Amino acid sequence: MLANLEETRHVLIGESPRTRQVIRMIEKLGKCRWPALLLGETGTGKEVVARAIHNINPQGPFVTIDCSAMVGPLMESELFGHVKGAFTGAAMTKIGLIEAANGGTAFFDEIGELPLDLQAKLLRVLQEKEFRPVGSLTSRRSDFRIIAATNRDLAKEVEKGTFRRDLYFRLNVINIRLSPLRERKEDIPSLINHFLTRVGGNYSLTSEALEVLISYDWPGNIRELENCVQHMVAVNSGPLLHVADLPSNLQNHLIQKKSNYLMAAAGADAGMSRQDFGDLSTEPSSVPTIVPLAELERRAILNALDCTKGDRAVAAHLLGIGRTTLYRKLKEYELAC
Repeated sequence: MLANLEETRHVLIGESPRTRQVIRMIEKLGKCRWPALLLGETGTGKEVVARAIHNINPQGPFVTIDCSAMVGPLMESELFGHVKGAFTGAAMTKIGLIEAANGGTAFFDEIGELPLDLQAKLLRVLQEKEFRPVGSLTSRRSDFRIIAATNRDLAKEVEKGTFRRDLYFRLNVINIRLSPLRERKEDIPSLINHFLTRVGGNYSLTSEALEVLISYDWPGNIRELENCVQHMVAVNSGPLLHVADLPSNLQNHLIQKKSNYLMAAAGADAGMSRQDFGDLSTEPSSVPTIVPLAELERRAILNALDCTKGDRAVAAHLLGIGRTTLYRKLKEYELAC
């Protein structure tokens, strides 16, 4: 019986068009057993998607095979198992991950890291449903649904000769490309709420902290965002998490933004005409133009918002005031920015 599709929607957090498209693909792939290839940067949630596909119609085990973690001569033994005495240290027979996945789903994470010789043996398993453990003279059978994932461009790897063309086409029956977090920032608030709910404690973020998180590009994607939320909870007893609780990389990001905006503001100020500030002539006969403080404040707010392209959180930092104060000033001066 098919699992509740609503559960799948809760696995992937976010309401962006890209996320909704991935959810639709998961629902379709979960009803069949075609091979699937998941493409995307590290930390975009490829294993989460693979498990969601499997759980739509869960038959047999879900076995994760991390190709980047298996190195050296024991790699073949990890995949296909071995018989007792197959090599030094093989004190007993071992079942490999391929056999463990029989009847279920084998998720090959970072399959682009798999050496060419093992690619050939994996292809035979996919075609013939059989394999031979290390040191064995007899073949065994294993029939499973394969889902592979990679952060590499496998088509380019094929052209370079580092990935088998026949295996690539065997895997690439249906592919799902997972977008990096920087391309779907509208999902960030939902993801943050999800991670805060998991840690418990009724934590929440200030609007200033949330704006900083949304403005960051997240090179580590969802995994980095989760680590950031955990850091903020660890250093603050809560329940309200502030900009000061952000980890060092986010603090550096905020400092860099402020520095860039200040440099832009300095350049803009250098290009302003004398009329913008009144006549500053030092001649005794000149009469200086006095600009009211309220007008200077109004101009400073407009300048800060212009330099930050409307980023109110950073504008408030540049002005040395709180975001709530900035909102009050915007209303006071009737500035619709």
